[in-house]
Amino acid sequence: MKNQLRIIGGEFKRRTLAFAEIDGLRPTPDRVRETLFNWLMWDIQNAHVLDLCTGSGALAFEALSRGACQVTMIEPDTTQARFLKQNIQLFKNENCQLIVSTAQQALKKLSGTYDVVFLDPPYSLDLWQELAELADPLIVDKAYIYVEADRELTQLQLPNSWKKIKETKAGVVRAGLYQKII
Repeated sequence: MKNQLRIIGGEFKRRTLAFAEIDGLRPTPDRVRETLFNWLMWDIQNAHVLDLCTGSGALAFEALSRGACQVTMIEPDTTQARFLKQNIQLFKNENCQLIVSTAQQALKKLSGTYDVVFLDPPYSLDLWQELAELADPLIVDKAYIYVEADRELTQLQLPNSWKKIKETKAGVVRAGLYQKII
């Protein structure tokens, strides 16, 4: 069984991508995605992007479509990873790396640095604080971090160096854009 999402902007606008039907897998809603990429409009170009909990790939592929120069996706589910690999081939993009692993395992091995990070873990796992702490050393000064949750963002215990600069809400989804200020 598979589901689909549509890229909403950039080079691959309107392209449809398939993803697996897995409990807890929920693409970022179109309205929230549009808001996020309006926020990042001038900063996504040529950015090194890290998508910590890729899931459907909605955020990662949207970033590629809008000019990110490198995207690293992390997805532990092997069924969904197959869909992501097919979508990477569909985009014919060598600037996209998929790591099939938990975010915790992958973050301990990554050595690059990132300008934009997406932190959107499965809500039921409550991984925001743990992943934020593991990812923080890889995030450059003045980088942007997008955080999505099903609760008030103030409850997430994110690093003190992450300053919230924008916030939006759509249904149960609460989303914030943070900037790392050292």
